[in-house]
Amino acid sequence: MTNEEKRKHSRIDSVNLLNYVYFDENEEEENQGMGRTLNVSESGILLETHSPMDARRTVSLTIGFKEDVVDIKGKVVYMRKMENNMFESGIEFFDMDHSADLVLKGYIEAFNENTQP
Repeated sequence: MTNEEKRKHSRIDSVNLLNYVYFDENEEEENQGMGRTLNVSESGILLETHSPMDARRTVSLTIGFKEDVVDIKGKVVYMRKMENNMFESGIEFFDMDHSADLVLKGYIEAFNENTQP
């Protein structure tokens, strides 16, 4: 079974700037910085950063989707170092409030409508 088959939601390739706060195992702030999304779904993102993130840690994201900015919490499910010395982390969302969920779904829906032939 591929990762695509395991996912609940399809991902769209989308580059969005974001701010993140990364927490250690005691939920204390360990690091913060800027990054960008490489793809987005209703349940998570692929995040590119300059710093590594350990799997199973929590991250708080502030993401700009067009004119909307949302705050979303997530769990790092995997991380890998890329050849360009950047890091890619798979983030699974949790504890998303209703307004952030609506913005995210609206963004994905608008993206899909604009890419239809």
